[in-house]
Amino acid sequence: MKKYFIVAFVSAVLFGAWGCKKLSEDTPLELIGQDVIFDKTDSLGVNAEKFLNSIYAGLPNGNNRISNNILDAGTDDALPNAVGDAVQYFSNDGISPSNVVDNVWAKNYANIRKTNIFLANIDVVPLNLKGYKERWKAEAHCLRAMSYFELIKRWGGVPLIGDKIFNAEETINVPRNTYQQCVDYILSELDAAMPYLLTANSSTNGTFAANFYGRFGRGAAMALKSRLLLYAASPLNNPGNDLNKWTSAAAAAKAVMDSVTATKFTYALNSAATTGHYTTTTLAGVAPGATLATYVTNVNKFLSVFTTASNNEIILPYMTANNSTVEAYNDPVGYTRASFSGKTNPTQELVNEYEMTNGKLITETGSGYVATNPYYDRDPRFPATITFDGLYWLNRKVQTYDGGLDRPFGYGRVTKGETRTGYYMRKFMTSNSSGTSYSNYPHIFPIIRYAEILLNYAEAQNEAVGADASVYAAVNAIRTRVGMPTLPAGLTQAQMRDKIRHERRVEFAFEEHRFWDIRRWKIAATVLNGTLHGVQGTILGGVVTYKTVDAANTKFEANKGYLFPIPLNEVISNKSMVQNPNW
Repeated sequence: MKKYFIVAFVSAVLFGAWGCKKLSEDTPLELIGQDVIFDKTDSLGVNAEKFLNSIYAGLPNGNNRISNNILDAGTDDALPNAVGDAVQYFSNDGISPSNVVDNVWAKNYANIRKTNIFLANIDVVPLNLKGYKERWKAEAHCLRAMSYFELIKRWGGVPLIGDKIFNAEETINVPRNTYQQCVDYILSELDAAMPYLLTANSSTNGTFAANFYGRFGRGAAMALKSRLLLYAASPLNNPGNDLNKWTSAAAAAKAVMDSVTATKFTYALNSAATTGHYTTTTLAGVAPGATLATYVTNVNKFLSVFTTASNNEIILPYMTANNSTVEAYNDPVGYTRASFSGKTNPTQELVNEYEMTNGKLITETGSGYVATNPYYDRDPRFPATITFDGLYWLNRKVQTYDGGLDRPFGYGRVTKGETRTGYYMRKFMTSNSSGTSYSNYPHIFPIIRYAEILLNYAEAQNEAVGADASVYAAVNAIRTRVGMPTLPAGLTQAQMRDKIRHERRVEFAFEEHRFWDIRRWKIAATVLNGTLHGVQGTILGGVVTYKTVDAANTKFEANKGYLFPIPLNEVISNKSMVQNPNW
């Protein structure tokens, strides 16, 4: 356990997303001491703020972070395009204590240590900006809360170290706290911080709070509390189904919603097509002509959430400089600019989850689904999330039939280098006009967005009291935003549960929700034991026919897989560390 506490006081990420002048033009970062960072003569706190920014750099970023894949490629929603990519170990039982994919143990404890250093030293800085020091401390407490949340959602209860700053030479012998103790600690961190955090209507020295987009504000702290309590109420962590936990989770989400109603926060579902990703020309044939213009607007509205540098739907973003990394890793392979060939391949299971625009699943009577034209008139979030055969991208229509530009070898003939399922990821991709070169665009990963708050509330309230009017209102707001029909009246609690889970799946695809949802709901053993599927397209005489095919076998061991194994080096170095069951 020594490893996760042993970090430099300052790292190369010190100059975070907000970018400031260097601490020194010629001094190596590793030689900078705390007396320089927490300078007793620095009345503006320049160096201390840089240190705080470096902690922000440790927030979770979901874009292609695991063997250049997204985390969802380890679920039933997607596969990596290379069979050996580590992310697939989550769906084929390849994880072990010595091979912990997505091992963020050391990263998050390093962030906790940095936070403790900041809190222990910030008071020596003679900051003359009114209210700043209290706000910075509050932000630090929220960052520490986030680090612990990232740990407990993977490992369950972990060691709580409070404000302790361990020296590099110390032998660490700290036992794990219980999951509930960790939840209570995170709640105390968030609750203590909230009075000092900015709201949407806050101002500092006359500067509107929008200038602090990307930092922990009060709304972000409340949103994290909502997610924390939802996870704590879920079957994985609430096996006795204590309804009080669901009630608390509903109240936490409702508090955010009520603050929006009271205009304390300006969060809202994005309702503007700020970027014209598609036109009625490029989406012609994907929806009926009579409704095509509205359909295009709804697709563009949804895509704009992820390609607009700053918008009111994203409560807590992971901030990066403009870049083209998402496109480089996820372009369909037939484009000459494609650098690393479409890594994330959505499954047929996810594709089938998208309803027809009349609100019926493709298997329901009266849906209007036609197998020979399978991608026609589907939920507008479908072409905004998944690249399928015939979807327009950059300067032509994608070809994922066997022998097509984007699947040149065809189904089952290669183990890497092209789609294994017949699909590529569309979400997060910016559709600039060049098919041969990259341009840098905003890619703000939504750690938490307002749509989640609505669905957190709907899920918790439904479990607490059933499908009341407020549950309908929250889910229907999500659907109405993209022009989908409202839910039918009279749903039972179990039926509404299914609808909410469906909505989370299609709304949050590739945003690192499905991976955790199937664990906290304890359904991973159902959805990840068997076979995942794709599509094979065959072209003859210019007509493509499609059939569902096997893409990968999956395996999930319910007796151990719902929690990650504690990394082996942590078990060896900390004699008080207890491994998770059956690992």
